[in-house]
Amino acid sequence: MNIRTIILLVLSVAMSGCAMMPKPTSLNIQPAEIDAPSSMMLTLKESPLPKNRIPVSVYAFRDQTGQYKPQANVSSFSTAVTQGATSILTQMLLESGWFLPMERENLQNLLTERKIHNSSKSSDLPPLREARLLLEGGIISYDTNVSTGGIGAEYFGIGASELYREDQVSVYIRAVDVYTGQVLLSVSANKKVFSQELRAGLFRYVSLNRLAEFEGGYSTNEPVQLSVKQAMEKALFELIEKGQERGFWRADS
Repeated sequence: MNIRTIILLVLSVAMSGCAMMPKPTSLNIQPAEIDAPSSMMLTLKESPLPKNRIPVSVYAFRDQTGQYKPQANVSSFSTAVTQGATSILTQMLLESGWFLPMERENLQNLLTERKIHNSSKSSDLPPLREARLLLEGGIISYDTNVSTGGIGAEYFGIGASELYREDQVSVYIRAVDVYTGQVLLSVSANKKVFSQELRAGLFRYVSLNRLAEFEGGYSTNEPVQLSVKQAMEKALFELIEKGQERGFWRADS
């Protein structure tokens, strides 16, 4: 079997493989889906819950990394992590079954709406409910290229390689007693963010003026927002566990 036959076989296999790869057409557009609860949140729901939920306030859970998305040879002003961590934490508190979050992130909007209501009604609204705990903290670090590596081989113009990269995101959450200002608990959690790239290629001169070239591959990148959410869930789970161990709250037996 000569080299041209080998190249034609490689190209035919490659083209058939490309035909099976998903293409960005309207036929492959997936509908929106509701986020399914994670296994950790399901574990919390299935565990014993308190008789009464703990009122808690979250004013902000900010990105404290100050980092932008890493991009080669270009300036980027897109942040490396989500700026909506407060909304994520609020939903987690609701889903946990342990806490009753108060609206504090957009408190001014709530107060303005209450003023409008009071000015148009004969009776005043009742006072806002106070929180017993204040949750503080944020996303404190996003480290890129914590570990990198790969493997590859090439022979006679035909080669393949695999590369991977791991980043890491870290979060802190602390619970503050509103009555005394004492920091009752402080926990941290981190989550690896995994990226992988696979590629294969062919680069051969089949004759003096004939060049055959082929390249294919794909990459997978773990969503940073999902990694941040998982790290926050782990920190909240640990906060609940430590609070029970130290007697700050307990489940209804």
